[in-house]
Amino acid sequence: MNKQLAMAILILAMGAGVVPVSANAQMAAQAKPDQKPTFAMVIDRSFSNVEKEVVSAADAMPEDKFNFAPTQGEFKGVRTFALQVKHIATANYMLAAGILGEKPPVEIKSENGPDNITSKADIMKFLKDSFAYGHKAANSLDDSNVIGMVQSPFGPNKVTRLGLAIGMISHPFDHYGQMVEYLRMNGIIPPASRGQ
Repeated sequence: MNKQLAMAILILAMGAGVVPVSANAQMAAQAKPDQKPTFAMVIDRSFSNVEKEVVSAADAMPEDKFNFAPTQGEFKGVRTFALQVKHIATANYMLAAGILGEKPPVEIKSENGPDNITSKADIMKFLKDSFAYGHKAANSLDDSNVIGMVQSPFGPNKVTRLGLAIGMISHPFDHYGQMVEYLRMNGIIPPASRGQ
């Protein structure tokens, strides 16, 4: 991949808020003085940011409210808080497996993960393990493979590893927003919104 394309993607990721300013400094610190940030560094740092938000929000919900779902208004059939968390983890596994070109290391039964994972402790482990696997995938990216076409984990099409990596970062934030609403409906301030 040429350096201009790599720099353009990096600038777009930074400009879109995918890589916060503090993460830019951390990437620079990880790199040697004469080394530019790599795709793996950019994606992995952004994935760490979403991991921090999602895992802390999931952990903030008490176990007795983990199966909460709104009941007033038009909420019939929505995912519970626990299912939001399991869905994020399931997608993490599928997207990371797509990047790596392998089968997910856990049995994925549906878009909400295995039915036998039901306790908060087990769901939190499933979530954390999915992020660990996602980091493995992020760190496999380099100039030679990032825009290489791979089999989509969601259908018959081919997609780029970069596209899957962007999905690993963007998809959890969609469900994180729903998790925040569920926390607030239960009188819990999300960790990211608490004072330092």
